[in-house]
Amino acid sequence: MALDLAAESRNYVEDYWDKGYAVVRGLFPKERMKEIQAETRRIYEEGLKHHATYRDRNVLFEILPERFAGQRYVLQAHWMSWISPLFEELRRDPAYFAMLEPLLGRDIRQVSNQIHWKPPGASVTGFRFHQDLRFRERMDAYRDVMASYINTGLAIDPATQANGCLRVVPGSHKAGYLGLSDEGGALMKGETAMDELKKVGLDPADIVDLELEPGDVALWGLLTVHGSQANTSPNDRAFLISSYLRAEKTDRGEWAFRDGVPVPVGPEPEICKYEQLREKPGPFYVEDDWYAR
Repeated sequence: MALDLAAESRNYVEDYWDKGYAVVRGLFPKERMKEIQAETRRIYEEGLKHHATYRDRNVLFEILPERFAGQRYVLQAHWMSWISPLFEELRRDPAYFAMLEPLLGRDIRQVSNQIHWKPPGASVTGFRFHQDLRFRERMDAYRDVMASYINTGLAIDPATQANGCLRVVPGSHKAGYLGLSDEGGALMKGETAMDELKKVGLDPADIVDLELEPGDVALWGLLTVHGSQANTSPNDRAFLISSYLRAEKTDRGEWAFRDGVPVPVGPEPEICKYEQLREKPGPFYVEDDWYAR
């Protein structure tokens, strides 16, 4: 399918290579987004059934428990495609392929498939500035990372400055790996001091807030410095992150497209990111109190 893009999005390929990020407006229409929003609410309710963070192979529900916030919140769900036919179909929707082909070619794998929520009242919903390369445990499994690995973020709810939209530093991908937030501690604290950016040669004045409407998609790379602030509004912000790779450049991930043809997930999950899941696939609970430290 050909993309019918708004004027501001027509140069998204050039923007991505030059700035390290791009925005594609209206990739999915309003009626499609209503279905996605309804299924997102169902997934959230599914997550609330767990008292603590739950893992079963790639599937994860990250839970903020009552003892910290006064009520239970779901902060993330990973690989909903294994428990949701709608999200399984969405991950390989032709609209994604049309957007990604100019950047990744026709053979594409997928590593990340996750919803991030920022529920009002949850408090720990900001993300310190970082580069996603820090989360790739087996770097030998990824080659030519900036040109072969793209994160996509679909706005399920409106993403605004008030509810903690994605923030990026244009051009930061050209500086290599900078080690931001690598000193330890929880990433989901949203407390990056501007001096931290200045120490690695970045100007806080360059930060761009990516405000999005439902159906808009942000693109950024593994070396693009990004983060977000906590939600200070009364409105949730659900955001679907799907990471795609040029298939010839990786040994990880589920197939999404082979020669442009959508590929459903197979009978058993392919462990995508976390190497420890090969020895301990689950299901199990993670009784970690990172939110209190």
